Amino acid sequence: MADHFHAGLVDDLARGRGVVMLLGARDTGKSTFARHLVGAAIGNGTTAALVDADIDQTTVGPPACVGLRLFSSGDDPTAAIEPDRLHFVGAIGPERVVLQQVVATAALTSHARGSADLVVVDTTGVISGVAGETLKYHKMELCRPEVVVAFQRGAEAEPLAGMLRRFFGAEVVLVAVDPEVRPSDPERRREHRAAAFAAALGPPLQKWRVRDTVFAPTLPDGLDLTRLDGILVGLQDGTGTCLGLGILEHDDGGVRVMTRHGEGMRGLRLGTLRIDPETFDTRRVRLGELMFGV
Repeated sequence: MADHFHAGLVDDLARGRGVVMLLGARDTGKSTFARHLVGAAIGNGTTAALVDADIDQTTVGPPACVGLRLFSSGDDPTAAIEPDRLHFVGAIGPERVVLQQVVATAALTSHARGSADLVVVDTTGVISGVAGETLKYHKMELCRPEVVVAFQRGAEAEPLAGMLRRFFGAEVVLVAVDPEVRPSDPERRREHRAAAFAAALGPPLQKWRVRDTVFAPTLPDGLDLTRLDGILVGLQDGTGTCLGLGILEHDDGGVRVMTRHGEGMRGLRLGTLRIDPETFDTRRVRLGELMFGV
């Protein structure tokens, strides 16, 4: 099942153990490579895990979450991939949620290390600038991959690869992007994201009335609850695990959450997205502005 363009690398990595982290800008073929690598590993009789930390164009679980799926012989990593575990981030870009993104990726990678021989970590397409390099640095620091594969057109990944080589002991492999991989336009990315949110938040939904004491961050006293209409939330089970997504709705002086995952929820984590429940398009919001007007 190895990807033809990277067949040799896939075969080499599939015989290894530990964590392989994939880096690269948008539309460089990371997710396809990840599925091929997982397929090759389980084809060899190796247990494998995929940690999908691309919170925008997700393949495991819904957007705004890091997802984990464990695979064994006979599984098909090219089919629709339902997560075994989720960790809520609450955004579709890492720029303002570097801490949440790093913690989510590290937590699921740590869990996967204890459950699989080979762990493949797919990451976001943000690899440059302060946000991109800070994000990848701290992911390296906490996930401690044995191998990093950095995909690039031209030389755009070389500054990041150089930084990681200076500060960490992992093997960093720079590879060219498969010529068959074509960049997608923003509209196609929006459509993919909306379809993924629709799959997670479309009907049938139940509505659960929630107290204003169940949120993280805590709601300030006197907050106009109408401002919470349409805000994305992650439903938490009380053990640090995200059960799934929900959308807040102001109703009759209180707040309800529309979700498929109300059973077992103990708390709600506020995201930084407002979602249209009909089109599933998103708009970013600042929590400070939402709750405190700053």
